Amino acid sequence: MARELPAFVSALRDSIDGVARRSPARLTLLVFAGVVAIETALLSLPIATASGERAPFVDALFMATSAVCVTGLTTVDVASYWSDFGHVVIMFGMMVGGLGVMTLASILGLAVSRRMGLTTKLLAAAETKLTRLGEVGSLVRAVIGASLTLTFGLALVLVPRFLAEGMPLGEALWQGWFLSVSVFNNAGIMILPGGLSPFVSDWWMCMPIIVGTFVGAVGFPVILSVASNWRNPRRWSLHAKLTITTSLGLWVLGVLLIGTFEWTNPDTFGGLPVHGRLLAALVAGMTPRSSGFSTVDINDMSEATWFMQDALMFIGGGSASTGGGIKVTTFAVMLLAIVAEARGDRDLEAWGRRVDAGVVRLAIAVAFIGATFVGLAALALLVLTDLHLDVILFEVISAFATCGLSTGITPHLPNGGKYVLIALMFAGRTGTMTLAAALALRNRRRVIRLPEERPIIG
Repeated sequence: MARELPAFVSALRDSIDGVARRSPARLTLLVFAGVVAIETALLSLPIATASGERAPFVDALFMATSAVCVTGLTTVDVASYWSDFGHVVIMFGMMVGGLGVMTLASILGLAVSRRMGLTTKLLAAAETKLTRLGEVGSLVRAVIGASLTLTFGLALVLVPRFLAEGMPLGEALWQGWFLSVSVFNNAGIMILPGGLSPFVSDWWMCMPIIVGTFVGAVGFPVILSVASNWRNPRRWSLHAKLTITTSLGLWVLGVLLIGTFEWTNPDTFGGLPVHGRLLAALVAGMTPRSSGFSTVDINDMSEATWFMQDALMFIGGGSASTGGGIKVTTFAVMLLAIVAEARGDRDLEAWGRRVDAGVVRLAIAVAFIGATFVGLAALALLVLTDLHLDVILFEVISAFATCGLSTGITPHLPNGGKYVLIALMFAGRTGTMTLAAALALRNRRRVIRLPEERPIIG
């Protein structure tokens, strides 16, 4: 006979299941907000700072949100301001945030009820974009296993590099593991003094960052699809094909354009050897996808490069990934819609599959809501500060896309501006459609459909 759960645990489980049935998205936001609150409380302790003094609430909240939302924007210098305890708290925040919002909610359901019921399977299915509920139990374990395995693999490559720099073994292990967690989860947070600038021409350091960023940004559904059919790409899901193809295309485009814009800039790429310029371009083309690492000072780049990075950051990574933005598949579906309309095709088709019309409406909604969030936040910062639109827009898009690239204005923002970015990071990580669904009071179902008429467009 199975042992009964304690009364309070059973009540908590029933409460969670009830909220999940009514609105899984709201449960997701509550769980995610709870993790941010715990991180904030821990970072508010005096032991969390190097000075032993309690961090201001806005800085603790900002750092907690940036870590859990795997963004990378900071109001203080992470390496020198926070203590070893604070760094550990930040690292765990990145790891939890990287697992995914709804996957985290399903794990909570498992921890409380010690079983995977229909509710938690639906939660995990929503995050991973799977439809066969029987696969979700193994999927959650696969997500955790893949995250730890890939992070460990990155650390195996990076730790010897730090040892070659003359670091003691203990420090090299810690720096390598922290950086690996940050890279795979596309967090962009470093505790390495001096950052990546000394490694701008170092292929040993930069290539793992490029590869780790790409793998983390494509998403767990893509990783699992490729892993299960790695010998036969034809059997990859349409989602995997769209994500990988579009991601590679955006990377190549970013490398070419950013490399061209910065090739002769003496403050960025211009003073590097040819192989160093090439590597810097490869990094700069990949990291706006969401990881937020940079081997050169963003503030020294041209405005043309900022504009290109704005676009790449806004698109972001893949669905159910550690990346942010409106997602690569959203961008890909809108491109397919444009091509289909230009060709006069009735259906959207790719790799022998037809894309449902509802997906197009969803893509448009996601892109529009994302642009609205960015516009409102930029407007708020324009009112709160005297900064120019170009730097504000860069910072706002970076926050929404949970990227972390910065022109350096975040630490100097007034508290009101910091709270604006905190809200934007949270909204960007939890997802525009998840946030919209969580705030919706009800779903409308219509039995009668009205007569069709086509308004004039363009």
